[in-house]
Amino acid sequence: MKVKNDRLEKDFQVGHWSRYDYDIGSRRLLFAKDGNVKVTAEVQIAGSTSAKSQSWLWAWANSNWPDDVMIDAKLVRSFGETNSIDELAQSYVRDADDDLEVLGWELSAVAVRICDALGAYRSPSAEGDARYYIIKGISWAG
Repeated sequence: MKVKNDRLEKDFQVGHWSRYDYDIGSRRLLFAKDGNVKVTAEVQIAGSTSAKSQSWLWAWANSNWPDDVMIDAKLVRSFGETNSIDELAQSYVRDADDDLEVLGWELSAVAVRICDALGAYRSPSAEGDARYYIIKGISWAG
């Protein structure tokens, strides 16, 4: 995934925009500078981390998300069930190493691989609490 994310950074400066917004209706991240959207990315939600519970929650296990934003997360679950990989088939994954960000990136990388995505993005947030998206398509705005 590092190669894929490096490519997103090089080609679209993903991770360097001063602002991002999530448009749940269009399933897009909108990256902006000075109030102007510069890059749009079609995404699916992989999951989220929680400092309070010290765990990862797969998007498919979160009833707050509409079905169409977690299609790929459900593919990961199916892959986990088919191949008896508990970390992919169970709702929660506990953080054994006290590094939620590493756990989030690792599980997002698995989702990127299984779903043949372009890469992943971690939302900026409070320490330990973050949302991880897998990027399915990306383009310059306008």
